[in-house]
Amino acid sequence: MDAKLGQMYEAGGRRLWLHRSGTGGPSVVFLPGASAVGLDYLNLHERVAGYTTSVLYDRGGTGRSDPARLPRSAEEVATELHELLKAAGIPAPYVLVAHSIGGAYARRYLQLYADEVAGTVHLDAFHEDWDAYMPPEARIKPQPVPSDLVLRLAARLSRPFYKKIFASWPADVREPLVAGHTTLAGQKSGAAERSDMPALRDEVKAAGPGPDRPLVALTALGIDPGMRLFRSKSALLRLNEAKRRLDRALAAGVAHGEQRDVEGARHSTIGIDRADAVAQAIQDLWQRVR
Repeated sequence: MDAKLGQMYEAGGRRLWLHRSGTGGPSVVFLPGASAVGLDYLNLHERVAGYTTSVLYDRGGTGRSDPARLPRSAEEVATELHELLKAAGIPAPYVLVAHSIGGAYARRYLQLYADEVAGTVHLDAFHEDWDAYMPPEARIKPQPVPSDLVLRLAARLSRPFYKKIFASWPADVREPLVAGHTTLAGQKSGAAERSDMPALRDEVKAAGPGPDRPLVALTALGIDPGMRLFRSKSALLRLNEAKRRLDRALAAGVAHGEQRDVEGARHSTIGIDRADAVAQAIQDLWQRVR
């Protein structure tokens, strides 16, 4: 596989990287989490491309796309994606697969461009009602960007982690992908994008509930290693139960919604830890809305 797969398109006043595979529709579009890029979901993308068009992309300010000042509003990101899909000639409707902070952008896209969205799959994703379900210690708060020294250290220490999780990626994709994640710029963009989560929460909440569209909400019940350093086992169990309640409420809020527990999957790597469960959820939702 060519490490230079995908191409650049003009959208939102900058050049954005997008890779597409497969044919047919509705197209499946992956919205990465913070600190993630499109190629992090290559394993799922290849499965989806076996039955429909699958799209990976890097938001402005991340990955191979042009720089952008971070953090950004959900509306800016959603509008940028809307323009990118048009520039790339990928027709609506879309199934939006949103991971973590990508949930904020998917929710805003649904509010702005309802006619273009066939359904959504939430991968342990952000939701504007998070605080209503979480224990006090897990509620949304600003997260200042760490110093360059701390970020350089994080980049160095995270290299074995990225090499491990992308071990099955083709070498010509894996090596530049790991390198990108373990630079100061890569670490800083992720930290900056999630630095003002309260603003994202308030923005999406103020826009009101999105229109009724089918969805599957996957709740990751594994524990990220870093979380063990800051929370007790009982606190982590409370967090998981709160996430489950939130995702069940999200599913209950639409006519064709479903929540699924994903045992053994961590928040940051749900699509790798349990690729089978995630790929099945995407295909089930796609078959429901096609």
